[in-house]
Amino acid sequence: MNTRRHLLAAGATLLAAPALLRAQTLEKPRLTLAVGGKNLLYYLPLTVAEQLGYFKAEGLDVSIVDFAGGAQALRALVGGSADVVSGAFEHTINMQAKGQRLRAFVLQGRAPQVVLGINPKTLPNYRGPADLKGRKIGVTAPGSSTNVMVNYFLARAGIKPSEVSIIGVGATQGAVAAMRSGQIDAIANLDPVISLLKRSGDIRIISDTRIVAESDKLFGGPMPAGCLYAPQSFVDKNPATVQALANAIVRADKWIQAAGAGDIIKAVPESYQLGDRAIYVDAFLAAKGALSPDGTIPEAGAATALRALQSIDASLKNTKFDLAAAWTNDFAKRANTRYPRA
Repeated sequence: MNTRRHLLAAGATLLAAPALLRAQTLEKPRLTLAVGGKNLLYYLPLTVAEQLGYFKAEGLDVSIVDFAGGAQALRALVGGSADVVSGAFEHTINMQAKGQRLRAFVLQGRAPQVVLGINPKTLPNYRGPADLKGRKIGVTAPGSSTNVMVNYFLARAGIKPSEVSIIGVGATQGAVAAMRSGQIDAIANLDPVISLLKRSGDIRIISDTRIVAESDKLFGGPMPAGCLYAPQSFVDKNPATVQALANAIVRADKWIQAAGAGDIIKAVPESYQLGDRAIYVDAFLAAKGALSPDGTIPEAGAATALRALQSIDASLKNTKFDLAAAWTNDFAKRANTRYPRA
């Protein structure tokens, strides 16, 4: 009996050894990750990786701090209260102009998923972008990717950002309430907020980057969206930790592509569904095509993002950028080798 017990104990130790060894080799197994609007479909891979235990399977203890928008999440990283951000890809380029070296290392979304729509109550006779002059446009937070999309849409029509009022409305029920009450004349937001407004007839969509082809047309090329990024110094000092994060997100990306609506409903917290499962299912189906299938960043993505940024900030045209330093597929490629299927 004693011998059998010893064999069983030894077997259990051997089974646990890979996980223990992995946890020991990670440079920073406990880390803080900042995100702006975690409930959004834009960040669904992050939620799936958390809820299905993919971070833990990699030996990581990830503390996720949720902010109202991506701009605040970025500030947390720059301020030193977060190690990594789950945020918009273009921040890695924009911050080069401010002397900050950030690098994206795994993709969650291959299109921004930002939808711009007008309020049919306050703009019932909307005919085109010129009708937005002098109007209040709601975004998740000023400076966030939703704000960038609005500015780019307006710039293509020759309208300056100063000719509209940008209002931060968040990414939950507050955004819905602001639209329904007429506090804003238009909104740039993501799912499930957009699907909720569409179902109730409180939005008329005028630009939809949930559709990859429409996003490519608007931005003139592939526009990478949600990703994990970190300071280059963090990537250099913690390559095994960064690899573990990429592994978890790639697993989540692939799981989502193979998942049905019922699987998603079970995986995400009920609070993310804004009180209506059917609308959340609609939102998931609308956004699924814009989510990354494998975590890799498109080669032309950085150039597309730079063009978008320069179109809304003329000062960036005189700045030298090292686009190759803003992203890498090295970690995502290794993750795909490890997890070839969902």
